[in-house]
Amino acid sequence: MTTPFTDDASSTPPPGCPAHLPGADGPGPQGLGAFGHGSHGLGAPGLRRLYGPEAEADPAGLYEKLRAEHGEVAPVLLHGDLPAWLILGHSANLTAMRTPSRFSRDSRRWTAFQNGLVGADSPLMPVIAWQPLCVFADGAEHKRLRGAVTDSLNRFDRRGVRRYVTRFTDQLVAEFGPSGRAELVSQFAEHLPMLVMTQLVGMPEEYGPRLVEAARDLMKGTETAVASNDYVVATLRRMMERKRVSPGGDLVSWLMQHHAGLSDDEVLEHLRVVLLAANETTVNLIADTLKLVLTDHRFRAHLSGGHMTLPEALDQVLWDSAPMSLVAGRWATGDTELGGQQIRTGDMLLLGLAAGNVDPVVRPDLRKPLHGNRSHLAFGGGPHECPGQDIGRAIAETGIDILLTRLPDLRLAVPEEELTWTSAWISRHLVGLPVEFTPRTAPAEPAPGTTPVVPATPSTPPPAAAPVPPAGPPAGPAFAAPVPRQRRGWWHTLTGLFRR
Repeated sequence: MTTPFTDDASSTPPPGCPAHLPGADGPGPQGLGAFGHGSHGLGAPGLRRLYGPEAEADPAGLYEKLRAEHGEVAPVLLHGDLPAWLILGHSANLTAMRTPSRFSRDSRRWTAFQNGLVGADSPLMPVIAWQPLCVFADGAEHKRLRGAVTDSLNRFDRRGVRRYVTRFTDQLVAEFGPSGRAELVSQFAEHLPMLVMTQLVGMPEEYGPRLVEAARDLMKGTETAVASNDYVVATLRRMMERKRVSPGGDLVSWLMQHHAGLSDDEVLEHLRVVLLAANETTVNLIADTLKLVLTDHRFRAHLSGGHMTLPEALDQVLWDSAPMSLVAGRWATGDTELGGQQIRTGDMLLLGLAAGNVDPVVRPDLRKPLHGNRSHLAFGGGPHECPGQDIGRAIAETGIDILLTRLPDLRLAVPEEELTWTSAWISRHLVGLPVEFTPRTAPAEPAPGTTPVVPATPSTPPPAAAPVPPAGPPAGPAFAAPVPRQRRGWWHTLTGLFRR
């Protein structure tokens, strides 16, 4: 495979990038990636990296160092020592989210693409490579695609969603209840959202357990991740063919019938984003909320005593532990200013959701509870605000409520200090949450007509379907530079960013 860029295009960084800050040294002959490697996560010219040991060990600490050094907006280096701006301030994040005329979502504007600085195998590609999705669109095209997704998601009856959550929570508790012990990340949080979403998408009941295992497999980046992704894609295509003949009250049917006129490939790609990417954030929200309930005695006492509702508890977690630490990204449509920094046309900006949520301007005392305050950044804001946040909250809230009701003496089985996380530049994930409780000697029976949840069988991956050739992208605007194709599947590479 060849790259569409000339060799000499990589010899200079894009104008206006953080490498051109006053006092910065120019790049070496191999471009930005040839900057010297400093200590403590620093790269020449002294910019901090959002990858590597320091960033992965203590991302929150890194954000505070950047805030102290640069204020609301900080110059940083991404994988390959590519420059970007990390937005740390709450207000500055909202400005970038709410003004697409200044900060576009179309990654083809990135100067690094224009100058050939991003290789096809860059770990940034799964997140920033342009796709024919509403998340990479602006203006009329964004309105068309986003409208179809939002209209379809809003058609769901929230009471119906909660009934699904209750049913599957009972099934999961029935699996581990008799033992009196469980690991709530792998046995509960990683199962529940996908089981519910299969019902909302309109899949037959028996698809649920297999699809959960496929989703978990591909998001963890195992050797069978490509086969699992093929299984998900093939399953969605089969569903689309079924719904073309026999439509129903589900997301597949509503997207296919929407007056926006989505193509089959657009329907498929948006279904996959809703099913998989949104699943990951809900998994993190459930796991982090359960961790807080089990480790903060004041929190648990307030919750059980009626002084704090579960929705208020979720809001506190969304402030303190955003399911996504940052979002990449936005791209400057022209020379502008943000947070005291001079941003140049084509510069990349990263939305610092976790950092913005602890901005001292809006939270001078992090110990103060934020009951009922939903001005956090966890779901984004502006035209690209998460369209499925209500469904995600309903799954987390109802699932945790039913779990605590079924197992009222649920308690952590290890010291809190033994809990561990894995971190990447966009996400922080709780590895495990072992608990113990009084065994349920008479677990609830599955509801009539449902299929019991099948325990994980890692040795037997989902069968691989024949790869589906991707549709060619539509012609981009005049400013767009070609983006190198990836040598590996999009979701196969994305797994490494979430679970390393």
